[in-house]
Amino acid sequence: MVARHDLTTDPDLQDALLQARRGTAFFARKLNELSDEELDGDSLLPGWSRRHLAAHIGYNARAIARLIEWAATGVETPMYSSPTARNQEIDFGATLSPIALRNLVDHAAVHLSVEWRDLPDENWSNKVVTAQGRTVPASETVWMRTREVWLHAVDLNNGATVTDIPEPVQQRVLQDITSAWKTRGTDAGLILRVDGSETHYGDISNPDAVVVTGPLTKILGWAAGRTTITNTPTAPPWI
Repeated sequence: MVARHDLTTDPDLQDALLQARRGTAFFARKLNELSDEELDGDSLLPGWSRRHLAAHIGYNARAIARLIEWAATGVETPMYSSPTARNQEIDFGATLSPIALRNLVDHAAVHLSVEWRDLPDENWSNKVVTAQGRTVPASETVWMRTREVWLHAVDLNNGATVTDIPEPVQQRVLQDITSAWKTRGTDAGLILRVDGSETHYGDISNPDAVVVTGPLTKILGWAAGRTTITNTPTAPPWI
């Protein structure tokens, strides 16, 4: 009999799965608030309509499900056959009828959730390879999806803001961004300080650094390129 609950017994992983599913539900709610005609409107991502964003979220769920199938079976199943194939898939998805596009998002999310649900504890540590070529344990796919659905719910340009993202997710996304900057060497001269916290990012010994301070939501919005801060330069790209 197929399990009707997550097979994993790891409490941290269970919490992470809950956060991913809540983000998926939030994205779906913001998408379903849009009329079919409004799907043609612009997202907050340059060059992408809301249709492109919805297609991306749907196909992203399918791609991550392939990684879980890899972890479950040991048969290599990459997220995408190539970066070109990924982009072509999104462009095609953006041309679907509104009902087909909505079904893609919903059905792909359910499929991924079931793949996660039925993966036993011993398989979550199996290694898979992301679209960026990183080798990670299957458990990393939960965060990969969490980041996508919460940030892109904002990008739907339908009233959601960074403040709607749970604080633990905000903190980890900001860590991802600053780590990407450090890896690329684009973080020089920047110090980020979060109000009400001892958390900071950057070289605090640099007297010439540009210091960006504010609430976590404000700093994350700026760092992720979703908002601006007065008298502060544009944040370096991170993806």
